[in-house]
Amino acid sequence: MAVATEKIAPETTTSELQKAAALLGGARVLACSLTSPLDAHELLLRGLPASALHHLVGQLVIIGKTDSLEKAVGMSLRTWQRRKDTPSKPLSQEQSGRAWKFAQTLAKATDIFGSQVEAEQWLERPAIGLEQRRPIDLLGTLAGVALVEDHLDRLEYGVYA
Repeated sequence: MAVATEKIAPETTTSELQKAAALLGGARVLACSLTSPLDAHELLLRGLPASALHHLVGQLVIIGKTDSLEKAVGMSLRTWQRRKDTPSKPLSQEQSGRAWKFAQTLAKATDIFGSQVEAEQWLERPAIGLEQRRPIDLLGTLAGVALVEDHLDRLEYGVYA
């Protein structure tokens, strides 16, 4: 009896890693080069430097420093402003993970919609496939992130319902 083996692709490709890392400032800000998902894992365990979050916020065109950003990365505007004063101090693991996930989501949406401006506008608008919820509002929980990622996958492959 022959057993078929299925090759499982890694969840995050090197290209996706590089795009998320670039939004966070790349190797210069992160002080390391990411070549695998395990590299990203180790970086997040240590905590992203606060300057990575500052770089990410500086890259945003539409979203900016609003309540939406607070929901997405789990940090109030006031806390973010305080963190700017200590850019070398690492974020907590939770803050790092949420900032990383936001960068990944933004990078994926940018690929799908063709520009970062379009991706940010999509994140801010109610989506029919998410029961009229704004994708950025769902990024505050793991379940919400999974919904947004699933919706992006469906958009990417032309499955809207």
